[in-house]
Amino acid sequence: MLSVVMIWFYMMGTVFLLGYGILTGLSSCCHYRVKSWDGYVFCGLAGATVYAQFFSIFAPVGLAANLILTGLCLAAAFFCRKRLREDFGRLYGKWQEKRKPGGKVPAKAVLLPVVVIFLFLLYAYGTSRGILHYDTALYHAQSIRWIEEYGIVKGLGNLHCRLAYNSASFALSALYSMRFLGGQSYHCAAGFLGLILALVCLKAVGTVRRKGLRPSDFARVACVYYLLIIFDEMISPASDYFMVLTAFYLVIRWMDFTEEKEEAVFPYAMLCVLGVFMLTVKLSAALIILLVCAPASALIRTKRWKETAVYIGLGFLTAAPYLIRNVLLSGWLVYPFTGIDLFHMDWKIPAGIAAYDAKEIQVWGRGYSDVTKFDMPVWEWLPGWFQGLGGMDKILVLAALVSVGVFLIRLIRWVLRTKGNGEKSMEKEDGSRIFLEGVLALCFLFWLFTSPLIRYGCVYVYLVTAVVWGDVCTAFFTKTGAASRCGRWPEKACKFLIALFLLYKAAAFGRELAVFYVDDYWLYQKDYENYETRSYEIEGIRFYCPVEGDRTGYDSFPSSPAEARIRLRGDGIGDGFQYAE
Repeated sequence: MLSVVMIWFYMMGTVFLLGYGILTGLSSCCHYRVKSWDGYVFCGLAGATVYAQFFSIFAPVGLAANLILTGLCLAAAFFCRKRLREDFGRLYGKWQEKRKPGGKVPAKAVLLPVVVIFLFLLYAYGTSRGILHYDTALYHAQSIRWIEEYGIVKGLGNLHCRLAYNSASFALSALYSMRFLGGQSYHCAAGFLGLILALVCLKAVGTVRRKGLRPSDFARVACVYYLLIIFDEMISPASDYFMVLTAFYLVIRWMDFTEEKEEAVFPYAMLCVLGVFMLTVKLSAALIILLVCAPASALIRTKRWKETAVYIGLGFLTAAPYLIRNVLLSGWLVYPFTGIDLFHMDWKIPAGIAAYDAKEIQVWGRGYSDVTKFDMPVWEWLPGWFQGLGGMDKILVLAALVSVGVFLIRLIRWVLRTKGNGEKSMEKEDGSRIFLEGVLALCFLFWLFTSPLIRYGCVYVYLVTAVVWGDVCTAFFTKTGAASRCGRWPEKACKFLIALFLLYKAAAFGRELAVFYVDDYWLYQKDYENYETRSYEIEGIRFYCPVEGDRTGYDSFPSSPAEARIRLRGDGIGDGFQYAE
C-alpha cells in the first residue's frame, strides 16, 4: 500500500503539471481558462499516455521516459509559475473567506480535506490488493512488460494475437510501473483513475444541501455504483476500467457544462479530444466520438477556423501514436479490423487470422465460444445472451432499453415543439440534453447488437439510464416545484431514495471489505499472478507457454498461450516476428 501511495504522489504531480502546461498553452489561442483541478489531471493523464506511446516507438518505456517526463513537468511549472501562484492563491483566499471572525475554521472547510485524505487512503488500500482480471495473466501483463523492455516490437501480434490489441492504457501502466527500480512491476494506474472519479463524484453529496437536483447528480450516482463494483478489481491494469471511467468523467463534465450554461466551445472540444483518447484505450468506445458534432457545428457556424484547426490537430496527435503502434505490432491500421488494408509489411498478421480474431471477439461478447455462430441472426443469439446475464445486469439492461424508448419520445416531442414554436423559442439547454441522450443511446445500441459483453459496455447501460431519467426527473421536479399544491416533495423523496441507495451500497461495501480483509500488502502492492510454464525454442531463443490452460503471467517472458508459429525477423526478439506458415 505504501508503494501505491508513493507512486500516486508522483503520478498526481506529473499529470497535474503536464495537464496544466498543455491547457495553459492552449488557452492562449483558444481564450479559455480551465476552472477545475480534475480538468488538468485528465488532460495530463491523456497527455502522459500519448507521450508514453510515442516514446515506446523509439525506446523502452522506463527510467529515461520518466526522467524526460519529469523534466517536461518541471518546465511547465517554471513557465506557468505566475499562473500557478494565482490559482493556488485564489484557492487559499477562498479558504480564508470561510474563516469565522474569531479565526476559527468552520467544520465544513475541514471536512472536505478529511474526506479527500480518507478516499486517497481507501483507494490506495484497494489498489494494493484484490482480484486480478483473468486477461491480466493472459496478455495484459505481457503487453506491459514488452513496452517496459522493448517499447515496440514489429509483428509482436504474430507471437500472440492479443498482444496486438494495443490499448493505450498499457503504455500508461508501463510508464508508471517503476519496473526500472529493480523490484516488481506496479499496476496502480486504474486505481488512480478510480480515485479521481471518486473525488469528482463528491459533488453529488451537495444534493442534500442544494435546493434542486441536477441531471449530472444521477450520472454521478451511476459512477459511484460502478466504482463500488470494481473496487476489489481495480488492481488489474485491464483496459475496460480505463475506458469506462474516462467515459463517466466525459459525460459527467459535459452535463456539468450544460447545467452551468457554459457558452465557450473550448471545454466541449477538449472533452471530444478525450473521446479520441477513449477510442485509443478501447475500440468499443468508437461512437462516443459523435459528441464532436456539437463543438464542430458551433465552430463552423462562427467561422473560427484557427481554433478548429487546433482541435483537429489535437485529435490527430492523440490518435497518431496509437495508429502507428497498431501498424508496427500487427501490420494493420486498426487490428483486428481488416476493412482498411493499407500496408504490406513482412511482419503483417495474415488477414485470415485477423478476421477470425475479430469474429471471436464478437461471438464471445454474445456468450458463445464457437466462431461459426458469428452469422447467427440477432433474434437468435440475443435471448440466450440475455438469459446468461446476472439478475442485476438484466434489470439494468432492461432499464436502458426503456430509457432508449423514453429518449425517442422526448426527441419526437422536442422536434414537434421546435417546428411549432420556432427554434429561437426553445431553450438551448434542451437541445444539448437531447443531443447527449441521443449519442449515449446510439452507443448503447451499437454495443448491444455487436459484442455485448457487459464489462465492455456497462458504462452505456448505466449512463443512458442515468442521463435520460435524470433529465426527465429534474424537468418533472421543476414543474411540480412551481406548483404550490405539490411543493417540492417529489424532489425531496428522490433525494431520500438516492441517499438511501448510497447508504445501502456503502454498508454492503463496508461489510465486503471486512469479510475479505487481508492483513498484508501494506508495504508493497500485490504482484502479478504467475502460472506454471514450460519452455520451447525458436531459432535459439527461449519462449514459454503454460503447462495447463492459457495463462502465463508476468515472469515467464516472452510467452504465449501455446507454442507460437513464428520466425524471427533478425538476430533477436527485438527485431520482431513474422508469421510462419
